[in-house]
Amino acid sequence: MGLTAACLTTFAYLPQSIKAIKTRHTKDISFPMVIMLEIGLIIWLIYGILINSLPIIAANTVSIGFMTIILIMKVKYK
Repeated sequence: MGLTAACLTTFAYLPQSIKAIKTRHTKDISFPMVIMLEIGLIIWLIYGILINSLPIIAANTVSIGFMTIILIMKVKYK
């Protein structure tokens, strides 16, 4: 159940990341939201490592990758 939830919540970021890469348009994405989410994901990852939970570690590692792409695009293509 944990891996299913992790996959669904993690890959929810994929369409936004792909769209940002293709269009180079991030105007409608809130910068504070991206920063807060990135920090939250990093904290979740640390928590997952501390409790040795594969679903939490895997989901947040991939999510951090997707959100970092969005963050870079947001900064690059203001």
